[in-house]
Amino acid sequence: MIGGPLLWFAHDLAVLHERRIVGRGGIGAETDPAAIIENKRRRTELVMAIDDWIVRSIPQHRLGATLHTETVGSVIDRLAEASIRAHHALMTLDANDEMLHGAWHHLAELSDAYDDLVRDVLAGRRRLPAW
Repeated sequence: MIGGPLLWFAHDLAVLHERRIVGRGGIGAETDPAAIIENKRRRTELVMAIDDWIVRSIPQHRLGATLHTETVGSVIDRLAEASIRAHHALMTLDANDEMLHGAWHHLAELSDAYDDLVRDVLAGRRRLPAW
């Protein structure tokens, strides 16, 4: 399920999360309310674009498949955020810091869950919500 447009969408989500969480170019995290709202609006659009791409590109097995609790777009959004948090922790925390290890563990668990979701959807064991 990952490739082509999904890579671009995931990259754009990561950039937006980076701006929101750590800032860019030496500037701290966004604090301007209008910028925060715009960032959230843009992330919502990207999640919807991912979900739209999935609906058009991946066949869904509706009969007998268990419904997953969230869309692929929302999963990729959480992966992008976790990736930024883990990378930021790597750049700013001591190698023995539990928060650093926790951030990377969280990212690994999300990545594994995404892989399982992709495998289950393609095999017809899971279906995605239609919202």
